[in-house]
Amino acid sequence: MTAARETLAQGCLLAFHGDDFTGSTDAMEVFAFNGLPAVLFLEPPTPERLAAFAGYRAIGIAGTARSRTPGWMERHLPEIFAMLAGLGAPILHYKVCSTFDSSPTVGSIGKALELGLQARPCRWSPMIVAAPRLGRYQAFGNLFATVDGEGYRLDRHPTMARHPVTPMGEADLRRHLAGQTGLPIGLVDFVALKEGRGANRLETVLADGARAVLVDVMDEETLAAAGALVWQGRGDGLFSASSSGLQYALIAHWRRVGLLPQTAARAGLGPVDRIAAVSGSCSPVTGDQIGWSLENGFADIAPDATRLADPATRQDEIADTVSRALAALDDGRSPLVHTARGPDDPRIVRFADKVRALGIDPAEGQDRIGRALGDILSRIVRQAGLGRVVVSGGDTAGRAGGALGLYALEAMAPVAPGAPLCLAHAEERRLEGLQIAFKGGQIGGPDYFGRVRAGGGT
Repeated sequence: MTAARETLAQGCLLAFHGDDFTGSTDAMEVFAFNGLPAVLFLEPPTPERLAAFAGYRAIGIAGTARSRTPGWMERHLPEIFAMLAGLGAPILHYKVCSTFDSSPTVGSIGKALELGLQARPCRWSPMIVAAPRLGRYQAFGNLFATVDGEGYRLDRHPTMARHPVTPMGEADLRRHLAGQTGLPIGLVDFVALKEGRGANRLETVLADGARAVLVDVMDEETLAAAGALVWQGRGDGLFSASSSGLQYALIAHWRRVGLLPQTAARAGLGPVDRIAAVSGSCSPVTGDQIGWSLENGFADIAPDATRLADPATRQDEIADTVSRALAALDDGRSPLVHTARGPDDPRIVRFADKVRALGIDPAEGQDRIGRALGDILSRIVRQAGLGRVVVSGGDTAGRAGGALGLYALEAMAPVAPGAPLCLAHAEERRLEGLQIAFKGGQIGGPDYFGRVRAGGGT
């Protein structure tokens, strides 16, 4: 008698909470573009809004924990984790950035791990951070990321080693996490996976007392092997603090064993004449993208970030920026509003000096910039009636979504891995159906903004 073939159960397979906005769209994209409907809520949904997406395979809630303190996490994450756990998905996922942005005082992944294990107690908590599709690799617990095709250990990465809030001083994620939590962290290395000893290695590290287990990923083979470890070891349910590498790993495993078919290329949404873009990112990747855009017809609009941070001048600077953006749109051009063009932009130093003069901490300063750029984009969209926009920078993205009054997103067309073009849901009728892309600072090729204008697609 032939054994019954395993199938993916109906209903929600994964419930996730993103530690920042752009990372949340990344997590949604992986399921959506592999034939599994997914929705991302910008805030905890009401039962009525949740019911509208019944049957979706991944349900997420975007968050801001990456820029928050452990105390803030203790006050806010348990309620969100409890709500998501109540959806009954076999995997509860706290989605972190694939460059592991965190420190003991800001965006502590260790603290989120502790809180998640309280909400979903489980025998082990897998942590898959690397994602080859995003240029992220992990070997013997050390995380690497590529820039322009060149790989860097994270503590020598041109952006992460110089991050203004959470610089990466240690590439070994076990050592990095040791500064954030007392939970014992184990490792299943890529050699064990390639030799088919992943499950045995997992049992060994669990017997040694590990509560969370990092899983190396170096290529498609180890990605699928990592996914098998998680899916076959899910038991009655797992909590995982991972990047979208977790979703990529599950998809790779499901495909390998025939639980999920191959999907066709995803069509784009078609070009539009004009878009608006705002960027609060300081990364060199975004700096190159701004440079490409200005060389290809986008309008250069650089507000004074020091004036945006100062309550005495904020409104005047916002109004002036919006006016310049609307004038560019009237001329048939796409305005690109940016507060920095890479980490060496002198505006960054001037902004830091202004933050000190105002007597506020750097996180509050970044928050003010994010809110201001969100207000700018909101006014541009409403006054110009635009149908497509793009936001660059994690903190900026969350503020922009809130300023626009959006409550949910669905990934519609790929633009770059981790930064899709999305369909927005909003109570305000003229914003329902807005096409919007949220891009992390280090995501995308030089022509990213142009690809959004062209409608994306593979």
